[in-house]
Amino acid sequence: MTAAAGSFTGPGALSDPWCRIRDMKSLYADEAPAGMSGRDDYEAALGRLRDASRAYYGEGDSPVDDATYDRLRLAVLAWERAHPAEVAPDSPTGLVGDGAAPAGDVAHTTRLLSLDNVFDPAGLVAWGVSLQRRLGHEPVGGFTVEPKMDGAAVAARYRAGRLERIVTRGDGTHGEDVSHVIGTIEGLPERLPVPLTFEVRGEVLFTRQQFETANEIRAAHGAQVFANPRNGTAGTLRAKDRPYRLAMTFWAYGAVELDGVSFAPAAATHAEVLAAVAEAGVQTTAGTPAGLHVVATLTEAQRKVDEIAALRPVLPFGIDGVVIKANDAAEQAAAGSGSRFPHWATAFKLPAVERQTVLKDVVWDVGRTGVLAPTAILEPVDIDGSTVTRATLHNPADIRRRDLHLGDTVTVHKAGDIIPRVQAAVTALRPSGAREVPLPTACPNCGGGINKDQERWRCAQGSACALPALIEYAAGRDMLDIDGLGKTYVRALIDSGDVADVADLFTLTEEQLTAASGSAKRGARLAGQIETAKSRPLNRVFCALGVLGTGRSMSRRIAAHFGTMDAIRAADAAALQEVDGIGGEKAPVIVEQVALLAPVIDKLAEAGVNMKEPREPRPVAEGPLAGRTVVVTGRMSGPLETLGRSEMNALIERAGGKAGSGVNSRTAYLVCAPSPSGKPSSKAVKAEELGVTVLTPEAFAELVADHLG
Repeated sequence: MTAAAGSFTGPGALSDPWCRIRDMKSLYADEAPAGMSGRDDYEAALGRLRDASRAYYGEGDSPVDDATYDRLRLAVLAWERAHPAEVAPDSPTGLVGDGAAPAGDVAHTTRLLSLDNVFDPAGLVAWGVSLQRRLGHEPVGGFTVEPKMDGAAVAARYRAGRLERIVTRGDGTHGEDVSHVIGTIEGLPERLPVPLTFEVRGEVLFTRQQFETANEIRAAHGAQVFANPRNGTAGTLRAKDRPYRLAMTFWAYGAVELDGVSFAPAAATHAEVLAAVAEAGVQTTAGTPAGLHVVATLTEAQRKVDEIAALRPVLPFGIDGVVIKANDAAEQAAAGSGSRFPHWATAFKLPAVERQTVLKDVVWDVGRTGVLAPTAILEPVDIDGSTVTRATLHNPADIRRRDLHLGDTVTVHKAGDIIPRVQAAVTALRPSGAREVPLPTACPNCGGGINKDQERWRCAQGSACALPALIEYAAGRDMLDIDGLGKTYVRALIDSGDVADVADLFTLTEEQLTAASGSAKRGARLAGQIETAKSRPLNRVFCALGVLGTGRSMSRRIAAHFGTMDAIRAADAAALQEVDGIGGEKAPVIVEQVALLAPVIDKLAEAGVNMKEPREPRPVAEGPLAGRTVVVTGRMSGPLETLGRSEMNALIERAGGKAGSGVNSRTAYLVCAPSPSGKPSSKAVKAEELGVTVLTPEAFAELVADHLG
């Protein structure tokens, strides 16, 4: 049976072409020269590649990121193609793992290779031309398309249904025995339900949840947290003396016969081999949310690549590309393999969502509920097509768990529209004199005390400290919608003493607003906006209070359930738990918050602010969306062009439906405008897979026309 090529292409984040690891410096791919000027640059690049590869494979940690490694390797390969007579005899570019992976003493059943890369559609077409040339005809057996896992390749040997040995890829011919991890890898059971003998090949990795759990366990044991899931996996596979065990996950991408025992039909296609593996009880790439797709042409393969790329942000694990393989076993054999990778498969690399850069500073802000929120200030770095200079840090305890120092080279992760976050420091690159990220000793906003009872620190004054943020939030479009009341005017009103809480907005005179805005015209306009805001429905007024544990959707549900502010104020924790989405932990918090806000609520009522939720004239059960869950994504158009996300959710609920956040089997409709780029969003791809009806904003507007008012 033909072996399926590995989906892990080389050491991942391995090498920096222009600085030695011992110099403890970092470089980003967008800074690296595209080529080399001469033999000296070439020799230096080879040396640095070897150094970085040894660091990765020997210690399971990498001093640079994938994009930097790819940029270096392409530059070296370009130089070698241009100067074939001068290629160093010990160049690592033709070796699996760049010749740096510990080979171990376990011989592979057949060679376990890596994959060559392409980076764009033109590269995929060029690979197809090369495959056709090797076959002597156009491929007739079709192609498979599957996600390229970002982990570590292994071979796992089953005899009579029992998992006996796990071997790393090593140099492709020999690998290390890591059988001590048997029993810790999900998807790779110790015993199969059937007594089969075969060798399965695939990728071991940490899922996103397993990675977070692993770092929590390591921090609890005083160990350095992993910089990223890929390096953490490599280190965990080799570790034998840890006082704890970390769960990982396995996804098979192929299998070969073991001990001459037949496992699948002799002429089985790649897809059929994986189906046999899955039937035996081992998890395969076909079982991932991205799936395994069989297509007839490379044009179709490119479409599937785009679809899997769109799914990337919502996958439970990291991928750095998509693998395309010739599906037919005979065509695989005819195309053959080189010393490093098979000619019948390639990896379409996706833009990096993880990079390394320098942590310059950490700044602290106070949110509307009084929470102290840290933000990392970074050296600019390109991630997934955008320049990132700031990233999320969770809380003081998390900063200490991740052992972050100012001046550290840090791993920053970003996927899709997710806000970039700092994962960990690359301690091997820590500069001398680096100091721990300082934690605040006083509130950064008011200078007062800090409540440190929980991991998320708060100003001792609570929301009172965050009054500017709370007033801006309350005046926002989705709450009171006081157009024009921005940060500058809010600050002026607070500094003058005219506004001490949300209710004070409704007692402001036109003269006070004129003074704050510096214009009689603006003052009059703001006064009119505030007067209009008095008639907003209860759900918006309640949301404007900034009650902990509530937002727009929850405020709508609370207002719809109770109907009046008086009923909300009278509700105890048990009554609140009758509202969808409020559990035993959240209910007491909301009750306490509403009680504390009693003076503000009284002032709102006295100012004539509406305290009732309008009732729909038609019972919800009779609406066009009755009993249906609707998900909205992207910018609306047509009759819905002016509606924001919260207003769309309110429209869905008015029409009898329930607003969802993610597409799943319970979703009835996805409202989605066509993408200008022509590439479907991840939600649109998921909807197609699940058979969910996708509606344009215009079509959805027709469906709920009676509720648009």
